[in-house]
Amino acid sequence: MAQCMKILNLPTTPVENAKLSIPDAPFRLMYSFEKISNRKSNKYPRIYASLGPKQNRPHLQSLPRDDLNNRSRKEEVLGAIKGSLSNCLSETNLHLTVPALQSKIRGKVRDTYHAGDYLVLVTTDRQSAFDRILASIPFKGQVLNETSLWWFDKTRHITANAVVSAPDKNVTIAKKCSVFPVEFVVRGYVTGSTDTSLWTVYKNGVRNYCGNALPDGLAKNQKLPANILTPTTKAADHDVPVTPDEIVKRGLMTWADFDVVSRKALKLFEYGQRLALEHGLILVDTKYEFGKDSDGSILLIDEVHTPDSSRYWIAHSYKGRFQNGLEPENVDKEFLRLWFKDHCNPYEDEIIPDAPEDLVCELAWRYIFLYETITNSKFEIPSTEEPVHDRISRNVELALSSLKNL
Repeated sequence: MAQCMKILNLPTTPVENAKLSIPDAPFRLMYSFEKISNRKSNKYPRIYASLGPKQNRPHLQSLPRDDLNNRSRKEEVLGAIKGSLSNCLSETNLHLTVPALQSKIRGKVRDTYHAGDYLVLVTTDRQSAFDRILASIPFKGQVLNETSLWWFDKTRHITANAVVSAPDKNVTIAKKCSVFPVEFVVRGYVTGSTDTSLWTVYKNGVRNYCGNALPDGLAKNQKLPANILTPTTKAADHDVPVTPDEIVKRGLMTWADFDVVSRKALKLFEYGQRLALEHGLILVDTKYEFGKDSDGSILLIDEVHTPDSSRYWIAHSYKGRFQNGLEPENVDKEFLRLWFKDHCNPYEDEIIPDAPEDLVCELAWRYIFLYETITNSKFEIPSTEEPVHDRISRNVELALSSLKNL
């Protein structure tokens, strides 16, 4: 991907936060425009959480605290999830329905369309891990897009972001620019199950990882003495860990740019951890991507603190479970990764088993649970009156038409 997003000065919508001082929002969530095999058990632990104080969200319905913990809310959401299993947004072809779109790039989760000076980023319901697509998860694309928009708003005091507008529940519009070919992975705990996870390399004896000296004696899921940065870059179809020296020597970034971006990444992560903890969650690790605009400004792009790019654990149960050697209660896709690792070799098997329906539904619920917990807002189940692809096409075409008039 050689482009990124740039922010435009759009009308502001103030957003309040009970404990933290947040600047006013530079964009609105604009969802419509006016004119202008043998298998092991697939059981997984239930999750619970406690929330911090309610916040006012002018653009979203406020969610009563109890709704996130009681059975009725989960049953309500699961009913919608099950009814949408056959209507996931697994593929898009907006270049065939929106005249202004010139081409399509299909990513693991996002479909990117070129539209002159802009990119149209559509977040689908595809679920990826182990460098492959595992399943389609109802409402996942909407959750990721809206979670990222919420975090982009909250982190503007740390770094400029790239959002132009959000014309649909699944869409963000962006402006093209250069992207650094490095993902800035920040970690607060030694954990994970993939080949590049910190726990995997640590248990294999590695004590210097991406330029970070790691002490002996750490246990899986233990908190690190301090947050660390473990950058990666792409090689073929997988991520490769790199040190800061390697990044500069290979010409991926200058020292000056790396220094600026690494500081931003660590500040974003520290802020994300603090805000997540106020809402009963632990932000365990995440990744960030950055790009440079034509005027040299460094911008945060892609996604921010979503359950796809991040690990989240339930805070109140972490200590007890860690002390008893149990896995933390997670609110991300880690339990899906573990299920596939238990039932196949997801890196090498050409054909892998289908994810069970109840596991797919549980993951969809956890993604919605995370969104509602972090934002303290009720997730809006989309209407089924209009086919989702038609809705997206209509909203994107109207949005691009409006941008021409700016």
